Amino acid sequence: QVQLAEFGGGLVQAGGSTFVSCSASESIADLNAMGWYRQAPGKQRELVAVIANGRTTNYADSVKGRFSISRDNAKNTVYLRMNNLKPEDTAVYYCNLIRGGVSVWGKGTLVTVSS
Repeated sequence: QVQLAEFGGGLVQAGGSTFVSCSASESIADLNAMGWYRQAPGKQRELVAVIANGRTTNYADSVKGRFSISRDNAKNTVYLRMNNLKPEDTAVYYCNLIRGGVSVWGKGTLVTVSS
């Protein structure tokens, strides 16, 4: 089964920028959509952004204009660039794909935004 590993994040000041990446253990070229989700303390996991193989993207209203998702099929990697970060963006960020009807998650990477 394909495995996902997230990298990046860490501690960032409000108004700052950072990015997270997600590497897949297998080719993602055949996959349609890949997404980033996040889960803040005490809250449910929510969709942040999704990118289709045709590069169509969709974003949660809370991050539109600030976050940018991209993918590099040759590197089996999906990226999430985060700008103008706010304390409410603090969360564990997870990468997700669906293959063969099975939803696969990485272990997540923590992004902490200090005010």
